Amino acid sequence: MTWTVIGAPLNSSARPGGEELAPAAIRRAGLVDRLGAEDDGDIAARVRPAERDAASGVLGLPGLRAAGDELRDRVDAVLAAGRRPLVVGGDCSLLLGVGFALRRRLDRPGLWFVDGHTDTYDGAASPTGEAADMELGALTGHGPDQLTASAPDGPVIAPDRVVVLGHRHPEDAEDTSELDLVDPGITRIDARTLRARGAGPTGREAEARLGEVTDGVWLHIDLDVLDREELPAVSYPQAGGLSWDELRELIAPVARSRHLIGASVADLNSDLDPDGRYAARVVELLAGALS
Repeated sequence: MTWTVIGAPLNSSARPGGEELAPAAIRRAGLVDRLGAEDDGDIAARVRPAERDAASGVLGLPGLRAAGDELRDRVDAVLAAGRRPLVVGGDCSLLLGVGFALRRRLDRPGLWFVDGHTDTYDGAASPTGEAADMELGALTGHGPDQLTASAPDGPVIAPDRVVVLGHRHPEDAEDTSELDLVDPGITRIDARTLRARGAGPTGREAEARLGEVTDGVWLHIDLDVLDREELPAVSYPQAGGLSWDELRELIAPVARSRHLIGASVADLNSDLDPDGRYAARVVELLAGALS
């Protein structure tokens, strides 16, 4: 199946630069050619204005909702054409649009969520108001009403069809408050446990857990799952993360799964990657897994 690249230059801090520059940087590093993919360009919307909505606590809510609607329609069109979307961010707020596209197409969508954080804050608890702090909570039915209202008949993705992989163990995390907000139905395998079990076996376990209980599964990779020594060019780097080799081994089984319906990558901060060396590493990772 042919991959179609969609750029989602979203930075939910509502500031220009940073993650907004990543889709262009990853294209320059050769992603489209390496995958033999079609390029569907970037969505136009951006997360603006740089102020928190009084009711929801979400920063840049008007732009965020416009971006979600636009990305939903773009992903839906790619799926309808029988192609496989690869959404290149930007930050993890892109998953809101992706989730609503999946809900349009599938009765039982699933999500492999590879991330250094669980992203389950709500608008009140988030220290920043950034939607990239809270998109998994919203998709599983626990976010601000302004982010979940498009799914009145239940969560966009049921918690028991989500596997979170690679977030920091409480003893390694710099901030553990979001861990208390994770829906108990979500399967979580933190970075320390993952390393003890082995990255490859953990990926195979995640593939088996969701493969037969869904109509299709999306793979999302937030690059801050990597240790800050491996990839410093992210907005919220942490110690205790994966190596590039561990991430490659982890995603290989799910990337090969017949249940994979699409994928996304987020959180390369291009302001911190002026020579493009880390964009090239991202392309190498994706081309190796998805080709």
